Amino acid sequence: MLAGHFGSGKTQIATNLAIDIKKRHERVALVDLDIVNPYFRSGDHAAILREAGVRLIVSPLAGSNLELPGLAPETAAMLDDEDLYCVLDVGGDDRGALALGRYAARLRGTADALLVVNKYRPLTASAAEAIAIMREIEAAGKVPFTGIVNNSNLGRETTAQTVLDSLNYANGISQATGLPVRFTAARRELANRLTAVENLYQLTIYEKTAWRV
Repeated sequence: MLAGHFGSGKTQIATNLAIDIKKRHERVALVDLDIVNPYFRSGDHAAILREAGVRLIVSPLAGSNLELPGLAPETAAMLDDEDLYCVLDVGGDDRGALALGRYAARLRGTADALLVVNKYRPLTASAAEAIAIMREIEAAGKVPFTGIVNNSNLGRETTAQTVLDSLNYANGISQATGLPVRFTAARRELANRLTAVENLYQLTIYEKTAWRV
């Protein structure tokens, strides 16, 4: 499960993880639990996921102009399927995490719940701000976080130094919460300049594609 504030980049992380897991496991799904913006999340990568063999589960309102909350009806069944690897992309704040509360009993103690943080977003620029968002999501979703993903970036303007300058920030969140930093994410083309970064996860940046679920 991946959750974080708006602009943290969790959907790119979720897409990358689902495609990477598919290389090792036969049945993989990416489940979009965003009820705040159901037409603008993981579905942007629908064609890429389909080509990789990853099943995408989105709100029945995805791709529409409606802003009414909605969840795919098969989500619960998929979470109960022990042979299926599910990556959950949760909404970007406490309201977005409300959908998670429906499945909290299924997920607590079994799911890895990762907080995606980005030092360069206005409302999570400090460790204290990121932790406040984290507590809001936990309260709404009723699933405690188990780790942190440092995805601090400035979009296309991200440099290796941008990533390096975020390490103390991520470590500060880790120290204050007791949660480990599972990995730091960066674009693949920056990896050769980040060899000193522990647990570096190399991201492929997938561009948005047309809606064809």
